[in-house]
Amino acid sequence: MAEEAGKKALADAGIPYSAVEQACVGYVYGDSTCGQRAIYHSLGLTGIPIINVNNNCSTGSTALFMARQLIQGGLANCALALGFEKMEKGPLNIMQKERTNPLDKHVEVMINKYGLATAPLAPQMFGNAGKEHMEKYGTTLAQFAKIAWKNHKHSTNNPYSQFQEEYSLDEVLKSRQVYEFLTLLQCCPTSDGAAAAILGSEDFVRKYGLQSKAVEIVAQEMVTDFSSTFEEKNCITLVGYDMTKEAARKCFSKAGVKPTDVDVIELHDCFSVNELLTYEALGLCPEGQAGELVDKGDNTYGGKWVINPSGGLISKGHPLGATGLAQCAELCWQLRGEAGKRQVPGAKVALQHNIGLGGAVVVTLYRMGFPEAAGRPEDLAVGISKATQEMVYQPPHPGYSHQSTC
Repeated sequence: MAEEAGKKALADAGIPYSAVEQACVGYVYGDSTCGQRAIYHSLGLTGIPIINVNNNCSTGSTALFMARQLIQGGLANCALALGFEKMEKGPLNIMQKERTNPLDKHVEVMINKYGLATAPLAPQMFGNAGKEHMEKYGTTLAQFAKIAWKNHKHSTNNPYSQFQEEYSLDEVLKSRQVYEFLTLLQCCPTSDGAAAAILGSEDFVRKYGLQSKAVEIVAQEMVTDFSSTFEEKNCITLVGYDMTKEAARKCFSKAGVKPTDVDVIELHDCFSVNELLTYEALGLCPEGQAGELVDKGDNTYGGKWVINPSGGLISKGHPLGATGLAQCAELCWQLRGEAGKRQVPGAKVALQHNIGLGGAVVVTLYRMGFPEAAGRPEDLAVGISKATQEMVYQPPHPGYSHQSTC
């Protein structure tokens, strides 16, 4: 899987692997040098630094974050960000049971408010956050289910999606119960897959004549947990709300844009609950009004934003190490006008959100780096500073297998 994704990214950029100066490789379940093993006999043996990355569900975007820092800091002109995962069937399991669970303090917060059930832990944490949102703001079960219905519908146009079947709202609501109101079709599946991105400096892009394809990382922020995660008996905060809110604030501030300037969004919908909570954390609507945003259809084609046109984690799948880079791939295709039937018309500014409990969130803003070369001079009117052109990079390609199911 890593070979397929890596070779497709190199082919898209039109460069040999020998041009790559460093690689950041992400995966969650595996031994310490899986990155080397994945690259050595699929892409090449050139002696470059290969950094293995693990940041729970935000591993893919963390690899992207690290590779971007290498380029921005002038330590490399070209870097590869690669992510992959081969997962066990069923819910996520603790791999080292004799060691402390890194989420033990997070779970303690949840237990203090809602107790501990026999259901898998991840749906409990996010399900209880959804329960808290309903208690506080009156959000309905149908509003959560509409998000899953929307994402499954979007996936029918994505050939890379693990599931490409449309379901009715009633089917979403009546599918098998996973935890309280969270049904199977509102949960991301167990997945296998890989994705990759080639990142290059502006000089590198010009050297290889890649201006017509190059997508710019305009702003990118990684944020980890604040004390509020543990000091408050608050399950919404527990699943990363404060991290996301701060990362988004920093990104919008650095880029000089507002949420309303964004056209297309790929966000971390591990469960329908998290997509709804993230609308508010990203500033798409005031706190407590995400349900209204859903009912208005402002999260799909014809609304204010198209959110998860790929089908999101719920349909596209969630191979932990690859997810962040697969989101990146989708947004690059959208900005380049290469998304086929799921293309968001006139997409100029894209936002990515990838979160891992324990915890880390990465929020990234993208636009075409050289819109005039891409034949889209209208993009110049967006008003984003081009002072960060050293972060320009080539789009990635995911390669998901369709073997495992939830």
